[in-house]
Amino acid sequence: MLGCATVTAQGYEDSVAGKALIAEMVSEHEFTEAELKGWLSQAKKQQSILEAIARPAEKTLTWAEYRKIFVTASRIGKGVEFWQKNEAALARAQEQYGVPAEIIVAIIGVETRYGQHMGNYRVLDALSTLAFDYPKRSDFFTKELKQFLLLAREQQRDPLSLKGSYAGAMGYGQFMPSSYRAYAADFDDDGFVDIWNNQQDAIGSVANYFVRHGWKTGAPVVSRARAASDFDQKLLNDSLKPKHTVASLKAEGFEPVTQLPGAAKANAMKLEGEHGVEFWMGLNNFYVITRYNHSRLYAMAVYQLSQEILQEKQT
Repeated sequence: MLGCATVTAQGYEDSVAGKALIAEMVSEHEFTEAELKGWLSQAKKQQSILEAIARPAEKTLTWAEYRKIFVTASRIGKGVEFWQKNEAALARAQEQYGVPAEIIVAIIGVETRYGQHMGNYRVLDALSTLAFDYPKRSDFFTKELKQFLLLAREQQRDPLSLKGSYAGAMGYGQFMPSSYRAYAADFDDDGFVDIWNNQQDAIGSVANYFVRHGWKTGAPVVSRARAASDFDQKLLNDSLKPKHTVASLKAEGFEPVTQLPGAAKANAMKLEGEHGVEFWMGLNNFYVITRYNHSRLYAMAVYQLSQEILQEKQT
C-alpha cells in the first residue's frame, strides 16, 4: 500500500465544486456550513494519489506478474493464521451467508494482508483529491466523499482522523464509503459496525457484500479450459459479466477441464501466465468477485489464493 506523499495544495472549501458539495450537504443532510468548510479547508491534494490511480496494477501487469504479488507463500501462511485465529467467525459467516471461509480470508489477504496494510492516506485527502482534481472519475469520487461524510457522522468519528487507501477504501476489507454504509455488518452484535478494528465485523461484511452481489452457494467459480485452434478469438475476455453459457462456449470449441453445468452462465478468458497462455472459463461466482474489484486478474488472484490457503490449512 502506498504511503502519503508530497502535499501540493491544501483546501477545497472555496473551489466551485467544493462550494457545491457544501451547499448540497447542508441542504439535503443537515450538516452545517461551518463544519464542512472546516473539513474541506484541511483536505490536502496528494499528487501521489493522482499518479497511483493512473497506473493501477490490474491494467499494467500480466497475469504472471500480478499473481506473483498476491499468491505467495507468505500470504498463504498468514491466511492460514488469520483463519485459525477467526475460526468461529468464519464458520458462522460461511453458514449464514454461504460464502466459503477461504474466499473471505483471501479477499482480506489480497486487500490488506490481513489488516497489516490498510492504507496511510487520510480518507478525506484521498476522496477530495479524486473528487476535485481527477476529472475522469470526479462524479464517482464526489459521491463517495459525500458518503464518507455521512459515514463519519453516523459513526461519530472525526473525518480528519480516518485512514485508508489512495482511493479512499477503508478497513480490513477496503470498503469504499458507499459500500461501508450499504454492506458492512455488525457481525458480533455489539451495536457498532467497525471494519477498521473488529475482525468479526470485517469477516461478516465481506460475506454480506458477496451475497448482496449475487454469490451462489456451492456453485463453481472458474475452471481451466482448452481452446480449439479455430475458436473465435472475439469471445475471449469480451466481458467480465458472463454473456454466454458453458454449453454455447463448448459448442464453439472452448472446453472446460472440469465438468460444469451446461446451462450455467460463463465467459471465456485468456491470460498471460508464467508458462505461457492460459485459458479459463469464468462463471457467476467469478463475476461476483469482480464486483469487489473490476478486474479478472484480481478475481483470479483471490480465487487461487483462497484455494492455496484452503489446501495449506487442511494439511
